[in-house]
Amino acid sequence: MEIRKIRLGHLLLPSNVLMAPLAGYTCYPFRMLAYELGAGLCFTEMVSANALKYKDLATKRLLFTTRQEKIRAVQLLGGNPAVMEQMAGSELLRDFDIVDINMGCPVPNVFKSGEGSALMLDQDRASAIIRGCKKSGKIVTVKCRTGVREEEMFTAEFARMCEASGADLITIHGRSRSMMYDGEPYYREIANAKAAVRIPVIANGGIFSAADAERMMERTGADGVMPARYGLEHPFIFSELTGKPCGKTAYQIVTEQLELTSRHYDETFTLAYMRKLAAYMMKKRRGTKRYKERLYRSGSIGELKEVLALIFSEQCQIF
Repeated sequence: MEIRKIRLGHLLLPSNVLMAPLAGYTCYPFRMLAYELGAGLCFTEMVSANALKYKDLATKRLLFTTRQEKIRAVQLLGGNPAVMEQMAGSELLRDFDIVDINMGCPVPNVFKSGEGSALMLDQDRASAIIRGCKKSGKIVTVKCRTGVREEEMFTAEFARMCEASGADLITIHGRSRSMMYDGEPYYREIANAKAAVRIPVIANGGIFSAADAERMMERTGADGVMPARYGLEHPFIFSELTGKPCGKTAYQIVTEQLELTSRHYDETFTLAYMRKLAAYMMKKRRGTKRYKERLYRSGSIGELKEVLALIFSEQCQIF
C-alpha cells in the first residue's frame, strides 16, 4: 500500500497506518511501541466522559502520557453533548491534541445507554457532540461503523454529517453494529463514504495481515488503514506496512514493554497488561501453549520475566 503522511490541522501524521483504540490494551507503553514501529497515530483506550466528569481514578489512569508521546489522541465515549463538550475542553485533557469520539462501540450495555454505535441512530445528537467537542480547539475525529443493522447501512450519509459538523477525520469499521466483530467487512460502504466527503477516511475491520491491509486500501480507496487486534498479535505489522526498520525480536519487544510499563504503573497493572499482551503475541508461535497457564499464574515481575523468556526467546526471528 502507498504510505503517505496525513495532515490534521496543525499536525502531520507520519504515516497513514493507525492503531485502533482497544480497551485494556492501548495504554501508554503499547502506544509508544506502535509509534516506534511506524504507526502514524495511536489512541488511548476508550475513556468514559461521564466517569471523567466524576473524577474516577481508574478512568484518569487511562489518560497517562509523557512528553515522549509526540502526538496524543484520546478516545471519548459518551452520549450527552453537554458532558462531552465539557470533558473535551477540560483540564484533564490538556495534554491531548486529538479527541476521537466513539460512535462505533457495539457492546450491549454501551448501546443501551445511547452511547457508541447507538449515536448512529440519532444524527442530531451525534452532530451536537462533534460540534461541542470542536469548541475545545482540539482536532476532532470520529470512529463509527457502517450502520446499526447489516440490512440497513448508511455509511456515506453518516460520514457527510460528521464532516458538516466539523470532524477532521473519520474512521469506519466496515461492519454494522449487529455484526459485532465478525464477518467480511463491507468494503463498498467504506468506499461510498470516502467518495462522499473531503476529510480523510480511515478503513478499519478485518485486517489480520499486510495482505488484508492492501486489500482494504484497494477496495475502499481509503486514505489509510487501522489494524486492531492484529496489532496486538503481531505489532510488527506497522513496520511491515510502513517499511520502517525494526531490527528487534519479539522477545526484545515484550521485555521492553515490561520495563516501560513497570516504570510508569504499579505491579498489579503491569502484570495484568503484560499477561494479556503476551497471550496475544504468542498465539501463532508453535509450542508455546504449554506456557499459557504459567503465564497467567505468574504473581510477580520476576516470575513473569521467566515465563516471557520461555515463550519468546525460543524463536528469535528479527523483524
